[in-house]
Amino acid sequence: MTNSPAYQPLTPKLLMQLAAPHTWPAALMPTLVGTALAIHHQGFASGTLVLAVLVIVMLMQSAVNTLNDYFDFKKGADTAENQMDKNDAVLVFNNVNPNHVKYFAFALIAFAFLLGGYVIYRAGWIPLALGIVGAAVLYLYSGGRLPISYLPIGEFVSGFTMGTLIMLATYQALTLEFSLLVIAESIPVLIGIGLILMTNNTCDIEKDIEAKRKTLPVLLGRQKARQVYHGAFYTMVALICLYGLLLFTSGTIMIPLFILALYPFGKALCANPLILQSRVSAMTQILSVNVICGAFYAVIVLTGSSCVLVL
Repeated sequence: MTNSPAYQPLTPKLLMQLAAPHTWPAALMPTLVGTALAIHHQGFASGTLVLAVLVIVMLMQSAVNTLNDYFDFKKGADTAENQMDKNDAVLVFNNVNPNHVKYFAFALIAFAFLLGGYVIYRAGWIPLALGIVGAAVLYLYSGGRLPISYLPIGEFVSGFTMGTLIMLATYQALTLEFSLLVIAESIPVLIGIGLILMTNNTCDIEKDIEAKRKTLPVLLGRQKARQVYHGAFYTMVALICLYGLLLFTSGTIMIPLFILALYPFGKALCANPLILQSRVSAMTQILSVNVICGAFYAVIVLTGSSCVLVL
């Protein structure tokens, strides 16, 4: 009779590594921009609703990170040889029960939907519908017979789900209006979120080829992938400036400050070779770029608006 392996406990420290809180700020930016748009159009926003949506987004992002670790481990994509940071592969470097990791991810999703009950009570069924779509994509991204993470559409799907859908849900919850204009206004955020995944995928080209993944950078090759990457970065910045000039004219004054704040991080990111050895610095740079772009985008929208938070 074979004894079951003696797993070590899933400690709070390991749970935090699975949740990867360093990725939260970029995931929270769509909520910030969605809130700014709601205040711009109706003059106020509910503070409790904003807080609820922020926590939901944080829980869902943590679930995404945890499921990615779980499925990459189960499929053999993550190994001790191809991981530069032990904190990014809890199951590889720690003898913990994979099922417990999976249950933790499901618990995060369950808590997000429980908290979503308050949002539904205040804003109706549309946030629930968007949340169900997001949860389905969350699972299909890493799980299923043909995960989205193995296809060249991962960057768009992650950007649309974590960028556009979150902005739509936030805006609808705060205004009770479903606005197609928000989809257009979400494009810079969609690009920024997509670039986070493209950073990871470009650095991991060799690892993904070995795992038989057909990601966009794998199909393009590193040189062309970097060219597309740089083009997407410049497009994101240009759109934020253009929207400021055309849609939020009172925020135009913030554009020079935005460019000055972004320049050193953008310059470092564009100079990064996006290889496995520079993956850690590249992820830090793209997350910083997302925070700066999201924060200044929100400020540009809010400049000149009457900002009021109510319970």
